[in-house]
Amino acid sequence: MRAVVVEAVRGQPQVRDVAEPTAPPHGVVVQVMATGMCRSDWHAWAGHDEIVLPHVPGHELAGVVAAVGPGVRRWRTGDRVTVPFVCGCGRCDWCRSGNAQVCPDQEQPGFTHWGSFAEYVALHGADTNLVAVPERVDFATAAGLGCRFATAYRALAGRARVAEGEWVTVVGAGGVGLSAVMIARALGGRVIAVDRNPEALTIAREFGAEHTMRADGAGIPAAVADLTGGGSHVAVDAVGSEQTCADAILSLRRRGRHVQIGLLPPVEGHPRVPMARVIGWELDLLGSHGMAAADYPAMMSLIEQGALHPQKLIERTIGLEAAAALLPVFDTAAVAGMTMIDPAL
Repeated sequence: MRAVVVEAVRGQPQVRDVAEPTAPPHGVVVQVMATGMCRSDWHAWAGHDEIVLPHVPGHELAGVVAAVGPGVRRWRTGDRVTVPFVCGCGRCDWCRSGNAQVCPDQEQPGFTHWGSFAEYVALHGADTNLVAVPERVDFATAAGLGCRFATAYRALAGRARVAEGEWVTVVGAGGVGLSAVMIARALGGRVIAVDRNPEALTIAREFGAEHTMRADGAGIPAAVADLTGGGSHVAVDAVGSEQTCADAILSLRRRGRHVQIGLLPPVEGHPRVPMARVIGWELDLLGSHGMAAADYPAMMSLIEQGALHPQKLIERTIGLEAAAALLPVFDTAAVAGMTMIDPAL
């Protein structure tokens, strides 16, 4: 099969012919029909995650089951499926309670094993982790759910529990940030979107942001406080930097809730967080690490009903060769929305 292969940390990825995967016990092989590229893939390429080289990135995917391993009960070849980027073991207390996203024995395609920037990918724990894709939902839309959209959905609906009329500040309007804007608005939130990219802010307004702010070095927290009468009820860092995390936290009103979605790898020492404000104002700091397959039905139902439109987040679709060229510069690419990869191109 053709796949994007990374031979060295920060090395130039290449499209190569490699052996097709085989279905592991209790797992499947999926023919990849669509797979997304996000900042997490760049973090792995840059050496911020422990990966075994050579490596095939890719963790947001949808496709068709091509082979079924021994022990799989619920799935057959030909089934249309997607999968969360965190695949639980299916045996531990967290998996049995429906919280596979924090499974201590988790597998992650594109991180713990070869991922979906390829024509085929092997997935573990199929009966715990696979999610059926309805015929009315296309593969590109389904692939976009696996990391950014599902993470944003759980962050706002499950972790922050956004209520009708609450102010929600979303810092960062890339794929996960725009997902958060759309979801927060659908939950009844009044959304403020913050980004340095004017095009991204324009799209954020189209997705329901009531106000937008340009991240140009000015005082974002003070501007949010003035606009909302004391700060937002919920803040989301959808980028993952010391500055964006601080801006989001300092934009909160007293007893507000912050959700950290963007990764904060300690590449230049552990990032500083304004803990004095957290303590003095009794703020809640919440992490959101994807969403288990068990929680997908509610989100998928809203998509089928037309209440959520993740397909609108897809900005462009590229092939494997273009993906190999884009990955090393993805952290600085001015992308307003999701980049989707079609391995057949």
